Amino acid sequence: MTPIAHVDQLAKTYDLVVIGAGPAGMAAATLAAGGGASVLLVDENPAPGGQIYRGIGATPLKRRALLGEDYWKGEELTNAFAASGASYFPGATVWQLAPDLELGISSGGRTAMIRAAQVVMATGALERPFPIKGWTLPGVMTAGAAQILLKTSGVTVDGKVVLAGSGPLLWLIAAQYLESGKHFDAILDTTPRANWTAAIGQLPRFLASPYLAKGLKLMAKVRRRAPVISGVTALEAQGEGHLARVRYTRRGKVHEIEADHLLLHQGVVPNINMTSASGCELEYDPLQLTWKPKLDEWGRTSVAGITIAGDGADIAGAEAAAERGRIAGLAALAALQRISPEERDRRAAPVRAVLSRYDRGRAFLDRLYQPAQQFRVAGDDTLACRCEEVTGGQIRNAVKTLNITGPNQLKSFLRCGMGPCQGRLCGLTVSETIAEARGTSVEAVGYYRLRAPVKPITLAELATLDMSETEIKTVARG
Repeated sequence: MTPIAHVDQLAKTYDLVVIGAGPAGMAAATLAAGGGASVLLVDENPAPGGQIYRGIGATPLKRRALLGEDYWKGEELTNAFAASGASYFPGATVWQLAPDLELGISSGGRTAMIRAAQVVMATGALERPFPIKGWTLPGVMTAGAAQILLKTSGVTVDGKVVLAGSGPLLWLIAAQYLESGKHFDAILDTTPRANWTAAIGQLPRFLASPYLAKGLKLMAKVRRRAPVISGVTALEAQGEGHLARVRYTRRGKVHEIEADHLLLHQGVVPNINMTSASGCELEYDPLQLTWKPKLDEWGRTSVAGITIAGDGADIAGAEAAAERGRIAGLAALAALQRISPEERDRRAAPVRAVLSRYDRGRAFLDRLYQPAQQFRVAGDDTLACRCEEVTGGQIRNAVKTLNITGPNQLKSFLRCGMGPCQGRLCGLTVSETIAEARGTSVEAVGYYRLRAPVKPITLAELATLDMSETEIKTVARG
């Protein structure tokens, strides 16, 4: 692996550019570089690993049991990538991927435009928005953010801590915190009881999944060491200037518990901002309740040359993400004519066999952990768009009085999705709130129409481009 520290070290063109150094990105880059392609992997973080393997080479937590053996599987991926012939640009932001495969990359106050013959997007997942009243209070954060603190710095949040939500990752984070010596004052499980009825038909396939034994062991471990309250149907964070207590409803009764920190989580969804801005076709997944890119069996999108791997394509977990990265790497090598289609298919066969093991019973998890609608839409006095401070009530009023049909029309009136996060924190909430107000489906309402830059870039950075004034204006307009 060849490190790159400055944009002026970048070549003008690469056979393959991989965006994101999580398991999918590392696996794709390693395989493609091993096949003789010139490969650049770009990532915003200072070291490879992505979210699931974050800090794998630098975490201060050396006791392996604390983060679990699944976390340390990342060592094999990162070591293989480090030994590969790929170029690696950490701490860099890709703010544009055009349909003609021109990329805009910024780092250290400077930016450059490069081209690729093939691109693999491995931008991973985002935590699903969890819009409850008070979720912007200091002391309220996502469980994923709390996990980042633990992995990178060995730090846990202090004081009285409440964990709330649903999904496999909720139990993993709870186990990691408990193993680190942290105590939970309560774990509030918001998984709807009715989900068990919907999921039970998928249970036979899930019995053959490698995730079953792990999941049961994890949940049993957490339940032995922390008070778990199931059947929670309403949540509210309360406090003056800082979180002081959490109010929750269970079996029709309202309860309160003192808290200094509330960690929220209700699953993860594909990060589609760059996918959409690049012109790739999206489709709505009614099972995972999210938008995702429309792909073929190799992860290829509707835009020629752009492939998507990992959880940015479909939520399936770290092990599956790495295998999908290898599939994308093989597809790139075949497109570059480094290998024949026959060799691609032959090498992909054992990878697909491994993938099928991880896909067994995935529908069971998707149905079981579908978050309840009241936790997916914003209440009238709850912020839906945090950047522009727009409430659910304002959205409903705009739908009613202005006949708003979708999130893109809403931008013109309330600026939802136009803040620094570019809709990452509000996209699903806004679409679902509009759909609820209109009495229609999320698919009919649609999603934000996005364009470059997908991440903030300053005029000073644009000014460093070796381009004419007209060309810079064209880039700035997306």
